[in-house]
Amino acid sequence: MGGLVVALLGWSIVRYRVREGRDPATFFEHVRLELFYTAVPLVLVAVLFGVTMATQRDVGRVASEPDVRIEVTGFQWGWRFRYLTEGITIVGTSIDRPTMVLPVDATARLTLHSPDVIHAFWVPQFLVKRDVIPGRVNRLDVTPTRTGTFGGVCAEFCGLDHTDMTFTVEVVEPEQFQAFVARQQQQQQQQTGQMPPGTQGGGSDPGGQALPAGADRGVQATPAGGAQTSVVPPPRPQLSVG
Repeated sequence: MGGLVVALLGWSIVRYRVREGRDPATFFEHVRLELFYTAVPLVLVAVLFGVTMATQRDVGRVASEPDVRIEVTGFQWGWRFRYLTEGITIVGTSIDRPTMVLPVDATARLTLHSPDVIHAFWVPQFLVKRDVIPGRVNRLDVTPTRTGTFGGVCAEFCGLDHTDMTFTVEVVEPEQFQAFVARQQQQQQQQTGQMPPGTQGGGSDPGGQALPAGADRGVQATPAGGAQTSVVPPPRPQLSVG
């Protein structure tokens, strides 16, 4: 496009230059040309607007009955995934990334919260990004069609450890997903009696429940592969970015 503009300018300068003994051509309007270069951008903008609105409607559409419901909480600087129906919770930090396990060919409803600053939930392979905003609930349906492990990040600057606020999405077969749920339920039932009643973690859940103790400091969870991890990183300074 830039080359075309330069070529037209050069042609106009040469074609309509002043010549000795001859007055340059002068004109003040060209109605058909003006209508053309006014109409074409309007048509392009209208087409792009229509395509964009249709795409956003398709991407933003949510199922009436999703197969899995997960409450996603983004906090400085980690993620918490709470499976509402299964009653299990996975919590990660900027040092030990959490893993969200999803069954293949099933629709998962992600309900996004933030107790502190603005974050953004983004898995590049899902081709969609959704902001995680304090005081607001955003929803996102995803239906993975192939198994595998995919990286996710916070795509909104949120403070000192923003670049380390990552997570993993593991898409597995339905049988593996059920086995993962059973392991987590058993493990968390064993840990229930170890937490003093009323203990709160680093932030407050927009849904009214406090984050588990140490949610912003450490994590102990078993991913789908069965390996158990436990990390307690040193305390870090807090920086709020509104």
